Amino acid sequence: MQQHELDALFDQQAAGYDARWVRMAPIRESLLFLMETVFAALPEDAHLLCVGAGTGAEIGHLARRFPRWTFLALDPSTQMIAACRERAEREGFADRCDFHADVVDTLPDEAAFDGATCLLVSQFLLDPAMRTAFFASIARRLHPGGTLAWADLAWDTDAADYPAMLKLWMETMSGAGLDEAALEQIRANYARDVAILPPDRVAALAEAGGFLPPLRFHQAGMIHGWCARTSR
Repeated sequence: MQQHELDALFDQQAAGYDARWVRMAPIRESLLFLMETVFAALPEDAHLLCVGAGTGAEIGHLARRFPRWTFLALDPSTQMIAACRERAEREGFADRCDFHADVVDTLPDEAAFDGATCLLVSQFLLDPAMRTAFFASIARRLHPGGTLAWADLAWDTDAADYPAMLKLWMETMSGAGLDEAALEQIRANYARDVAILPPDRVAALAEAGGFLPPLRFHQAGMIHGWCARTSR
């Protein structure tokens, strides 16, 4: 799926995005809970880059936990950024946020952030070289030793357990049993639009982009979370 197609898809989903994924909230909350510790050593007045900020769920969580932090919410979907701004105004942290509807490479190419988040974003980059370049673009915008926390779908799709894991994962998301035809359609969509790689391979791509060897600090179903500091 091309970037403009992704942008259009997320523009369409923005209004009902949180309601659509409410079933998966326990996974998101566990990831964000652990992320607090990942970022605990950042300065009290840390400045965070939130790549693919979506509706701002992780910004809202971190803003409550770290009341002096400031954030740049970045998302290429204008409707997602609008929803993120609405959340920030509603929950009272808009004065600590800037909002930018675009991609990382449109930001000034300078180290301006103490940390970054990137949740379920890099998985849409199907070309491994582009995925490494994406991680590198984030690394360049972090202060030396800055921390990235990110999450993506990951699994070894050639492993014998992948069909069973995929079925379990799809039924987890849907809350109901899926017949073989539905599973085959989802499997085809994943194969076409999502770069589901073994977790170690995802970590290696981030390391090639300028990070120290990542730590995988979270897993729930097919969602894995990593953290890493910049290598410079």
